[in-house]
Amino acid sequence: MSKFEDAAFGAGHDHIFLGAAHEDNERRTWMVIALCSAMMVAEIVGGSLFGSLALVADGLHMSTHAGAMLIAALAYTYARKHAGDSRFVFGTGKLGDLAGFTSAIVLAMIALLIAYEAVSRFLSPVPIHFGQAIPIAVLGLLVNLASVWLLSGDHHGHGHSHGHSHGHSHEEEVHRIFGSAGVFALSVFEDGVPPVFRISPETDSSKLNADAASVTTIRPDGTRQTFALVDRGGYLESKDHIPEPHAFKAVVRLPDGEHQVLFEEHEHADAQDGANRDHNIRSAYIHVIADAAVSVLAIIGLLLARAFGWVWMDPLAGVIGALVIANWSWGLMRDTGGILLDMNADKRMSENVRHVIEDNGDTVLDLHVWRVGPGHMSAIVAVATDESRRNPSFYRAALKRFKGLSHVTVEVNPTRAVA
Repeated sequence: MSKFEDAAFGAGHDHIFLGAAHEDNERRTWMVIALCSAMMVAEIVGGSLFGSLALVADGLHMSTHAGAMLIAALAYTYARKHAGDSRFVFGTGKLGDLAGFTSAIVLAMIALLIAYEAVSRFLSPVPIHFGQAIPIAVLGLLVNLASVWLLSGDHHGHGHSHGHSHGHSHEEEVHRIFGSAGVFALSVFEDGVPPVFRISPETDSSKLNADAASVTTIRPDGTRQTFALVDRGGYLESKDHIPEPHAFKAVVRLPDGEHQVLFEEHEHADAQDGANRDHNIRSAYIHVIADAAVSVLAIIGLLLARAFGWVWMDPLAGVIGALVIANWSWGLMRDTGGILLDMNADKRMSENVRHVIEDNGDTVLDLHVWRVGPGHMSAIVAVATDESRRNPSFYRAALKRFKGLSHVTVEVNPTRAVA
């Protein structure tokens, strides 16, 4: 008979999987909306009073900009207010991805409209009022730069998400060991998972045997810890993770003897993987960046057109802007669409979950890992074991080591009972 157990790590069992900076990003987005709305009102009122059609047109354009921001802001607010609503089986963490996907479609439509207008002006040039157009483009750029500053205070919008996990990678600090058994690379691997030792062969003649190798750390206070290694297919990896700090002397035992390597602590850096990224703030950021880029191109095109009579520069700038926006839209649509379809956003997490279970001598029958919110992954795993004392709690405790694995469902199938 199978045994099931469901649990949420780090958030109790309330299924609240919002990003670490959710409220901060929500506040920033509303601030940008307030800025754009104020600019919109000022331009429309000013244009109406002074008879400037260009100013009124830019004000209306600013209203579409504020509307796009509203999608992100409402998604943040709704997700926060309904985070504990039991109707949402896995919480509201993916609502931001839905908003991001919607924004990506809006961006694609904007790119098409800009391209259409640009091609129309190539075929049928219209007179340009440089005295009005250039100041308005500059004013629009200033507003967009202010919006970029508001949204990028914690770098979420730039794609560098600061989720729950913060780590540092030693992959750049690779120590090479030369011996009669060959050349090997020793490193501390940490990329969204607890740090482990990795030993990889550097030459075809280098041979590795997990049973004949180990790593022993000697810390400044004399504390020793020996790490057993397992074969991951092409490299060896330590079964246990390495405690902080990562400043120690490592004694590496290989078939040809022992080798000493010195590791020094490095500054911490934030994890930057797709599993942690907040796509809602990213979509808002792309909107303002796209608008700023179009403003820059428009200013350049207008200045060249006025200085040299190159009227075609204005629509050319529009075509370039449309292509840039379309590219950003496709990237956002691809990333958010994958999450909405429950694609595995962190294949390394799946591999680590499988390795932890199978290293204990059990078999993974079925495994699904997907994202339920920024910095939150969920896993469903079915295990076959001949150890009668291993219940779902045993595997949950083993998987608790992984950062970002916030929700786990385990099915245990005792093989002896089946036999």
